[in-house]
Amino acid sequence: MAVFRVVRTTPLSVDQAWRRLTDWPGHAAHVPLTRISVLTPEASGEGTCFVARTGLGPLAVDDPMEVVRWEVPGPGRPGRCRLEKRGRTIMGWAEIEVRERPLGTRVTWVEELRVRRLPRALDLVLARAGRRVFGRAVDGLLSTGAGPRSAYRHGSG
Repeated sequence: MAVFRVVRTTPLSVDQAWRRLTDWPGHAAHVPLTRISVLTPEASGEGTCFVARTGLGPLAVDDPMEVVRWEVPGPGRPGRCRLEKRGRTIMGWAEIEVRERPLGTRVTWVEELRVRRLPRALDLVLARAGRRVFGRAVDGLLSTGAGPRSAYRHGSG
């Protein structure tokens, strides 16, 4: 299993960061060759199911997910969301946390990723690729339009 972590700080409010990071279809604009379809009537909250389809034509892979934890941020309380990957090819989970900071919000995205038939010896490579792809997605989702690097700061992790 490949585990990676992405940490960012943004001047966005915790509510703005939460809305952007949990806009599942919005993720597709920041992940190459990916479309996202929400399968449930509600696009947010516990029980929401969606599929990220990445690739071209017959070479695409589906990554079905379900939101199993949904804690909206509130005064003095961080927001937390956990996604369980339900696919035959891509398995694992992702956890997103938004926490208020004096000058904005700290975002932490932790993911465990397993790909069927991919040797465990490649877990480190998969984790690095995941950190890069999801780091760019988080950066794009949090972008305030002031330039690609001015809207956030990389954190440790």
